[in-house]
Amino acid sequence: MRMSVSHPTESVRRPAVAGLFYPAEPDVLRREVEAHLAAAKPPPLTECPRALIAPHAGYIYSGPVAASAYACWSPYREQIDCVVIVGPSHRHWFRGMALPDAAAFRTPLGDVPVDAARAQRVGALPGVQVLDAAHRDEHSLEVHLPFLQVLLDEFTIVPVAVGHADAGGIAAVLDALRAEPATVLLISSDLSHYHNYADARRLDRETSDWIEGLDGRHIDGEHACGCHGISGLLRLAADQGWLASTLDLRNSGDTAGNREQVVGYGAWAFSREPLN
Repeated sequence: MRMSVSHPTESVRRPAVAGLFYPAEPDVLRREVEAHLAAAKPPPLTECPRALIAPHAGYIYSGPVAASAYACWSPYREQIDCVVIVGPSHRHWFRGMALPDAAAFRTPLGDVPVDAARAQRVGALPGVQVLDAAHRDEHSLEVHLPFLQVLLDEFTIVPVAVGHADAGGIAAVLDALRAEPATVLLISSDLSHYHNYADARRLDRETSDWIEGLDGRHIDGEHACGCHGISGLLRLAADQGWLASTLDLRNSGDTAGNREQVVGYGAWAFSREPLN
């Protein structure tokens, strides 16, 4: 990867969970991400997936599942120059969707530029505002960046934090950007939270079936913290004739943790042909 340019400190959104959700030391972080990507086994691909759903927990828990999604972009990394990342706001409640007032997002691996032109296009849509408070401490977008920095060549992002928003509004934001072939979509979401292992597997399988059926009507916060973003993507996918393929479906009881209270993780890819 070519390192991104640096930006004035005041225009950079600083990392909030480096050293917590993922290593703060650049060399350690890069090795961990590379190990997850090397272990991922993507299905046979005939085209670059236009969109992915991937989890956003600490790497020890969700890293292997997330890597199974990112690996689908690996053969096409030179074709991707912008990633639209849509994730839920966990710490700041608001209505609609929020862009940051920042020129770049920083991780231990460097700065990732925010695509000003694409962000401006999104910012003109109904329900979208500039709200730094929604991004300042939010991890649901940040944790994807080191994976993308290791995976891709030089790229930009459009980071969209989602508050209380409807599927139609989110679909409109995604649709405003998806037509450019070098732009891909990434929806950030974990699945069920703090159920026992058996109940979590049942709930998460239900969610996966709905995603594969492009039916977001029943996906709520009980099933996925990023339910609004998922529902918006499913509406767009149905309109565009995309198909959803499940890449991985596990929980923290499978990766690192006990099975008394688990968090679910899943990965899906969206393209015009099934991947499995």
